[in-house]
Amino acid sequence: MNTEKKQTSKNDYQKALSSFGKAMKYFHKDDFDKAKESLKDFVKSHSEEKELLDRAKLYLEIIKQRGTKDSIPLKSFEDYYQYGIFRLNQGRYEEAVDLFQKANKKESNQGKVYYAMANAFCLMGERDKCLANLRKAVKLDKFYAILAQNEADFSEFMEDEEFSSIFIE
Repeated sequence: MNTEKKQTSKNDYQKALSSFGKAMKYFHKDDFDKAKESLKDFVKSHSEEKELLDRAKLYLEIIKQRGTKDSIPLKSFEDYYQYGIFRLNQGRYEEAVDLFQKANKKESNQGKVYYAMANAFCLMGERDKCLANLRKAVKLDKFYAILAQNEADFSEFMEDEEFSSIFIE
């Protein structure tokens, strides 16, 4: 019975450690919303793990403080576009696409926005959305055709007939 209790305790600790590790992955990727949710879930589910619980609470406080300090007021087309590029470069593609879409609402038909969205969708592995946005960018400004053909992020599509057809239109 005593060894069974130790085994259960060890399994619970491993689950807690795994849960805490997941939250930390989000935290280190600067995905504070997901980190916050994961840490809150951790605190609710693993209150018996005192050491990890204290760390989780500490990280929740850090996220709370960062949330107030990193708040950036986005108002103009250029604000949304530039912040979208920043998020794209951080590898936060979905957030970047959201920012590009907001920029597009401020000032529609900007080739650079469609090109950036194409890049983000490509990196997310969403071929059709990538090519649709790239087509719009090239239609608005032929400069993006040259850029796309030399962009490493689009390399997986270089042999794709639909990708190549964008530059012929």
